[in-house]
Parts: sequence; C-alpha cells; structure tokens
Amino acid sequence: MRLIFFGPPGSGKGTCATRLSAMLGIKHFSTGDFFRESIKQKNDLGRQAESILAAGKLVPDDIAISVVENKMKAEEMKRGFILDGFPRTIPQAEWLDIVAKVDAVLNFIVPESIILNRISTRRTCKNCSAIYNIKSLKPKAEGVCDKCGGGLIQREDEKPEVVKARLRVYESQTAPLVEYYRKKKLIRDITLDNPEQTPDQTFEKVKKVLKL
Repeated sequence: MRLIFFGPPGSGKGTCATRLSAMLGIKHFSTGDFFRESIKQKNDLGRQAESILAAGKLVPDDIAISVVENKMKAEEMKRGFILDGFPRTIPQAEWLDIVAKVDAVLNFIVPESIILNRISTRRTCKNCSAIYNIKSLKPKAEGVCDKCGGGLIQREDEKPEVVKARLRVYESQTAPLVEYYRKKKLIRDITLDNPEQTPDQTFEKVKKVLKL
C-alpha cells in the first residue's frame, strides 16, 4: 500500500502514520523528521533547512524532491510506504506522479483551536523523535521517552507563534493539493473536530477509511 498523509501540524497524522506503518509492515517516511535530524547532525542539508523550518516556511521544491528521490531508491520503500510531509506543493505532487502510483491520500481536517491546544502540550523525544502529549498520550515516566529513554522536549517549531505561521503556510501552499488529489479520486477525508478525541480513536477512524 502506498499512502500520503495530509494535515496541518498537530493534526495527529504523524502518530497515526507510525502506528499504521507498524501494522502494515511498510515504511513511514516523514520529511519533517528527516530535516530535523539533519539539523541535529549539523550537516549541509541541516544548515540549509534550519532557518527555513524555524520560520515556519516550506523547504524549497528542489531540496524536498531530492531527499524523497533518494529515499525512494531504498528496497524497503518498494514494499509500500506512508509519505508524511511530502508532497507539500503541486510541483512536488507532479514529480511524485511520475515515480510512484499512490493508492490513497488521507486528509486530516482539524480546527485551528484544537491544533494550537494540542501542540502546546506536545513533547518530542530528542533522540528518536517519538511523539507524546502531556494530556492525551503521556509517557510512562514524566519527561522520559518510553521507547529509548531519551529526554522529551518542546520543539522550537511547535511554539505558538511558529505554529500559527506554519498553519498559514499550510493553508496557502499545501491545501491546494487536496483539490489536486480529489480530482484523481484519491482523497479520503478524516474529520477530527472533537477536542477530547484520543489517538486510539483517531487511529480507528484511519483504519475504517482504509477498510482495514
């Protein structure tokens, strides 16, 4: 199965993608995680991406396509994949059309008020990038990752002012992709307008939409 997950930051798509990847035995590739890891490693790509992401902007098409093109060559991607954070623009989607046949595009629809509240309580492992929420998805030990024991932090790009900028970018540049894929009859809308909805309930919605 070859899937794309769309949704604004804080929509829960990353958590669902991780769980679905494990369930189906296919690769989950998050371009956001990839760029953040590059920033941590202080390599050339990380230096290019750092100021762009910190401002809530999108990485240029040529850089994003180059990263995904290289990843697509991996043997594990041939068994299927979930792309999270790519494509972000029409040119990226047109490039992807050439190199891969996508089975479905899951479109996570979440009100801005819920997103801002959710992200303010989100914490990420600084080592393995696992995502937690101090209200709805708590780690077993406060401030410690269940998976690797790393410390949990609030990312710079998850502070309220940056999140609002990221939402504006998403609406203006990425949302048009929904119409692009809707015309191809690939969009599967997942509306998440209940602020009390748990990650488990969201995942059940995803499985239902995909008939799993």
